[in-house]
Amino acid sequence: MTEKIKTINVEETASTIDLLRQYEGDEGEQMTVVTAGYQTAGRGQGGNSWESERNKNLLLGIKLRPKELPATRQYALTEACALAVRDAVAHYTGNASVKWPNDVYVGDRKISGTLSECTISGTTIKNCILGTGINVNQKRFTSDAPNPVSLCQITGMETDLREVLAKVTERLRLYIQMVNAKEYDRLHHIYMGALYRKDGYHRYMDAGGEFIARIETVEPSGLLVLQRNNGRTSTYGFKEVKFMTD
Repeated sequence: MTEKIKTINVEETASTIDLLRQYEGDEGEQMTVVTAGYQTAGRGQGGNSWESERNKNLLLGIKLRPKELPATRQYALTEACALAVRDAVAHYTGNASVKWPNDVYVGDRKISGTLSECTISGTTIKNCILGTGINVNQKRFTSDAPNPVSLCQITGMETDLREVLAKVTERLRLYIQMVNAKEYDRLHHIYMGALYRKDGYHRYMDAGGEFIARIETVEPSGLLVLQRNNGRTSTYGFKEVKFMTD
């Protein structure tokens, strides 16, 4: 009988995304998950490295094979993964939010980030590989990342990584069921409700400089729409706008 979730644990790898990209073994019916104690070439967004002390944090690679997901709605997978991590973190912290497009924040500090790469076949998604890092038991960060935080720093105690993994995969399983049922609007509504800075005006910066705006919406394609305090709206792709600290 095929496992719904196939889990592979390794002590060390270059990156969980690279491992899954090259993996040719049995896969889970719903997802294949790789966990690593350490990544020698873990990547953050924009080509940055992802700082993680050995065996202290949850380093995940997740391969999904959604059912008949149109390529135009692939952002639903980003929403599903971000929400699954948000839910798992909130179980321990009491609250968490999703910073567009898929970081997870507790307050104004980043506890998780995800990279994704999807393979398209015709007009649908063949598969999608997600690489996620969740700061769990690391007590000190030494990189120049501006605002990292871990569960341990928030709660004052260490948490079993296997327990966090179980919570993430269980929530992701539920959100992927929504994707496979084509409940894209329902998933998007939940995502919008979980957004960091979903209410009020805040500081942002784009190529033209700093400005004040509020989040009007995130389009199904993943584009962020901001309404400035002068009433003008601007639409951004990933890395085209920066969230400034208030």
